[in-house]
Amino acid sequence: MSILIKGGRVITAADDYVADVYVEDERISLIGESLDQPADKVIDASGKYVLPGGVDPHTHLDMPFGGTVTIDDVESGQTSAAFGGTTTHVDFIIQPAGATFGEALEEWRAKANGKQVIDMGYHMAVTDLKEGGTLEELATLPDQGITSYKLFMAYKGALMVDDETLFRTMEVAAETGALVMVHAENGDAIDVLVKQALAEGKTEPKYHALTRPPETEGEATNRAIQLSRVAGSPLYVVHVSCAEAVEPIQLAREKGWDVWGETCTQYFFVDYTFLERPDFEGAKYVYTPPPRDKANQDVLWNAVRTDVLSAISTDHCAFLWDGQKTLGRDDFSKIPNGGPGLENRLQMIHEFGVRAGRISLNRMVELLSTNPAKLFGLYPRKGTIAVGSDADLVVFDPEQRVTISAATHHSKTDYNLFEGTEVTGTPELVLLRGNVLVEGDELVASPGIGQFVARAKFGQELRAAQPVA
Repeated sequence: MSILIKGGRVITAADDYVADVYVEDERISLIGESLDQPADKVIDASGKYVLPGGVDPHTHLDMPFGGTVTIDDVESGQTSAAFGGTTTHVDFIIQPAGATFGEALEEWRAKANGKQVIDMGYHMAVTDLKEGGTLEELATLPDQGITSYKLFMAYKGALMVDDETLFRTMEVAAETGALVMVHAENGDAIDVLVKQALAEGKTEPKYHALTRPPETEGEATNRAIQLSRVAGSPLYVVHVSCAEAVEPIQLAREKGWDVWGETCTQYFFVDYTFLERPDFEGAKYVYTPPPRDKANQDVLWNAVRTDVLSAISTDHCAFLWDGQKTLGRDDFSKIPNGGPGLENRLQMIHEFGVRAGRISLNRMVELLSTNPAKLFGLYPRKGTIAVGSDADLVVFDPEQRVTISAATHHSKTDYNLFEGTEVTGTPELVLLRGNVLVEGDELVASPGIGQFVARAKFGQELRAAQPVA
């Protein structure tokens, strides 16, 4: 199918110009002024932005956690992503205890089979190198297009790894061209604080944050940076929430070390006081790291503006408030950690980043699309608007007003972190490889259109000829 997008304002990480974009055979084949190519579908984008499809490098769909499973499976989660202008995401495979990495990959692919609405890749979360996967098997994953390893430095007794496992994985990454990702919190210290709080009868949601102070995030971030230096591996710190974690990343980047960091949409808007909301409503905001003191929000805006932090993800990990979050009504440590957000990232960052004058349109595209694509082996096939790139495109209406609400979002969860927020600017049309995914309020494409993308190794580029399984 051929599509001609006429007269839109094309915005990439580097450029901003008015042009026509011609799409043929799933890729962008021509960009220019007043194109007169015959097309099966012509889209008038006058007065609209034409953006590269968003790339979300941090999501959890159909993931077991805390005695339950995230409410969004691949179909509902990716539908939410599509309506929010995200056309590619990288989801986390959580290695089950005792399972090999191959078995874990097979399990996660089965979850996605026939349900994919957008394109996706996988990170491998390493949890067990004793009874399950081996370092030798881990080293084979980059050749299968899984080019990032995730390690949890928190969740003691569940997902947390020791420093030996962390360091050995970093050594493998250095040898194989993979990127190491860390959830950076000091899980040992947090475990002590949680037990102390519960022993004192402190069970409300706010104690989720009070037992995970920002210093535990800062310490673990610095530890991971120093260990990655010794191992010689690149490092990506996920969901940075506070000044204590921004500072060691900033220092590492000033020194020219191979260290990158992301934050998530919610950390700009939700602060600690949300956890204090009565009638257990605070449980909606129990995710990890927790919402911080409001002063950290300016720190994070400055960090993404100055490239101390290089990406904004969602960490979409959605649970029902009524029925899943309530598992921890009498014990904050049993509240499933996670929040929704896949659908609203572009709207919120456009409204409060671009329209509020904190970042430019180019920087928005860089944070939401181009940098994640480059860091995770998807660029230039994904993350930009260029001849030869996948025709993952968003026609964005910068003037349309929208009120964000759980009543209209496409996630299965029963609440929205940004409930009632009014924004100006929203996706109007979303294309995946030249196929219309979303048109207005309608999902046009059917599940199954999305594909697994085998990603390039860290620092390498992914071209159209790269095999797609």
